[in-house]
Amino acid sequence: MSDTSTRFFIGSNNSSGSPNDYFIGFDCGQAQDYSALSILRKEGSRYEVVHLERLPLDMPYPKQIEYIYQLMHKKPLDESYKLLAIDYTGVGRPVFDLAQDRGLNPIGISITAGDSVTWLDDRTRARVPKRDLISTLQVFAQNDKLKVAQGLRFGPTLAEELQNFKVRIDPRTAHDSYGSWREGIHDDLVLSVAIATWTAENRYAQTRAVARFISVGRRGWRR
Repeated sequence: MSDTSTRFFIGSNNSSGSPNDYFIGFDCGQAQDYSALSILRKEGSRYEVVHLERLPLDMPYPKQIEYIYQLMHKKPLDESYKLLAIDYTGVGRPVFDLAQDRGLNPIGISITAGDSVTWLDDRTRARVPKRDLISTLQVFAQNDKLKVAQGLRFGPTLAEELQNFKVRIDPRTAHDSYGSWREGIHDDLVLSVAIATWTAENRYAQTRAVARFISVGRRGWRR
């Protein structure tokens, strides 16, 4: 297991004594892709990534969900409001079901290439354009409302993933898509944080316009 598996519990208590809200983002890997897990702590209108890791490639999905369950029931999350958001795209669907069966009450985020967000009536699942996920993350980072706790092993990797993102425009359809500058670059950590951030901002929000822009530089990204 990654040596970051318990780091966010150390020295992360709120000095004011009031409980924090936590948002967990889980990007499910398949085959030789990592599953990425992030935990964000919300303080006012700001977020801090307090836990970040890639789960072992050989860890079965039931064990991944059990691992998340154990994290969510340890201090400080056990007595705090917490919400788990899972990538519902592809292999994420059965993983979402496993989380439901374990009583984690997850939110399923289906990542699309469309233009609009669609929630199910019970707001347990949503179809979200990838550009909305990434642009929300970028806006918060560039406005100093998202930072990464110091000492996280994968903090620099997350910053690199974000920098490697670019927009591709299909000249035939004028549709945009999002990916890395180079083949072989993972985006699992970025997506896990983006899913958590977007869900935290939109789970109970009314439909609203989303600022959509992508910057590939590090400006505003703190770690």
